[in-house]
Amino acid sequence: MTETTKTHVILLACGSFNPITKGHIQMFERARDYLHKTGRFIVIGGIVSPVHDSYGKTGLVSSRHRLTMCQLAVQSSDWIRVDPWECYQDTWQTTCSVLEHHRDLMKRVTGCILSNVNTPSVTPMIGQPQNKSSQTIYQNNNNISNKPTAVKILGKVGESLSRICCVRPPMERFTFVDENANLGTVMRYEEIELRILLLCGSDLLESFCIPGLWNEADMEVIVGEFGIVVVPRDGADPDLIMNHSSILRKYKNNILVVKDDLNHPMSVVSSTKSRLALQHGDGHVVDYLCQPVIDYILKSQLYINTSG
Repeated sequence: MTETTKTHVILLACGSFNPITKGHIQMFERARDYLHKTGRFIVIGGIVSPVHDSYGKTGLVSSRHRLTMCQLAVQSSDWIRVDPWECYQDTWQTTCSVLEHHRDLMKRVTGCILSNVNTPSVTPMIGQPQNKSSQTIYQNNNNISNKPTAVKILGKVGESLSRICCVRPPMERFTFVDENANLGTVMRYEEIELRILLLCGSDLLESFCIPGLWNEADMEVIVGEFGIVVVPRDGADPDLIMNHSSILRKYKNNILVVKDDLNHPMSVVSSTKSRLALQHGDGHVVDYLCQPVIDYILKSQLYINTSG
């Protein structure tokens, strides 16, 4: 397949990231490597989307801290960014709503042919109410690298499009363009298929099988319209997990399971283990968290007591 006939993918990971771990970052890397090896996909961006404070999980620190830690964790990546949209809403957003938001944002700004675009969602716009004049929420102040990027590979695209951090890394992690910009047909990709896929561990996939935990209509959209990339964790068997859910079985072809080293050292790393290590002064925390995140946690005195 040529570069233009492959499906172009943006990986979106939702979660608490309380705190973000090396395992989260490796999940992106493993998924990208696997998708590239299939010969069917080109991963052009990754999005870390921390959950809203009102999610209500015990020990969940403020989104202000979680966003900062996520930004520190991806600062050396040239293709993963942090998106604060979830945290900036008035209340908690479903995973389905977050996917729909990013799908519609990419559609409005890029004009790309998104294979999982159906009807527009009703999710709010980034940082501004509906029917208000548009404005750029964040401006990128970094110099753009001359290294080959998705924009350069795919041909003539307008400068406004090239500023989208998902499409043209490396850029400052908190970066947006005016999502209401009318770029016109001259700035559209020609025959490029773009998909936004939910990236998750096998633990989230397993949660789909718990009766009543997920709204079935949302599951139909997440798995049926978007699709999932699953990175196995703790020796779990995603294929076995899928057999316990009629919806997962129905859309099995939309679930891509990363087939790599099943004993990958990052597959057992978790935010829970990281918090426990911090609470007990366990030196193994350096195996779980990157140093800038550790430094920020210690400076801000997060997760130090048992209450989280």
